[in-house]
Amino acid sequence: MQRRRPLDPDDEGLTALTPGRWPLTLAPVAQLLQEGLDLGRATVLVGANGSGKSTIVEAVAMAFGLAPEGGSTGARHRTIESESPLHHDLELVRGPGGSRWGYFVRAETMHGLMGYLDETAKDSFTRDPTFSRLSHGESFLALLSTRRFRGPGLFVMDEPEAGLAFEAQLALLGQLIGLASRRGCQVLLATHSPIIAALPGATILQLDATGLHPTTWAQLQAVDHYRRFLAHPEQYLRHLD
Repeated sequence: MQRRRPLDPDDEGLTALTPGRWPLTLAPVAQLLQEGLDLGRATVLVGANGSGKSTIVEAVAMAFGLAPEGGSTGARHRTIESESPLHHDLELVRGPGGSRWGYFVRAETMHGLMGYLDETAKDSFTRDPTFSRLSHGESFLALLSTRRFRGPGLFVMDEPEAGLAFEAQLALLGQLIGLASRRGCQVLLATHSPIIAALPGATILQLDATGLHPTTWAQLQAVDHYRRFLAHPEQYLRHLD
């Protein structure tokens, strides 16, 4: 479960955010800070580029103590500091006996994470493949098959479908179904994929210029656009230069 700390523009000690500036200019972020967010077994954020999906999942991951470029609470790899300060204003409330284990995977830093895992391989993960020898999609699916994702914990993913073919997205969906069904596991992910958004039992939130909106898979804008395009691609192509 995710709740905010007090946000008072007159008390800089209570917030790392600047009123009137990004990311507070994003309606979903402002709503999150005002209302909080209950995370169920699986929560899926869907919305256009720039709507705040990655900003929110990144902040939740960091508030939990996960590495901002991917990995667990113990990961230390770092390339460039580009994340928002939103995580400083979030407070995660664990249920009784909640696991402190978690893992964060984000598409834009996957290459660096895989290199880090190869460089820091330890005896506890001797069955790991050499991730850097696999394709992006293969390495991602292989990572989810390791023991990092076998126990209880919070598992956060930002656009995990990136680089995955249709069949691989279905395979990923199968892994997510298994992960979300395990006792003590919570999954939070941001996606553009109607396939990944079809995760059974997930709470789906559509992000737009007005905030966070609970919705169903069939009502998602992305689902509607894909259906229309696949049925009549020429109707979209004629508007392209």
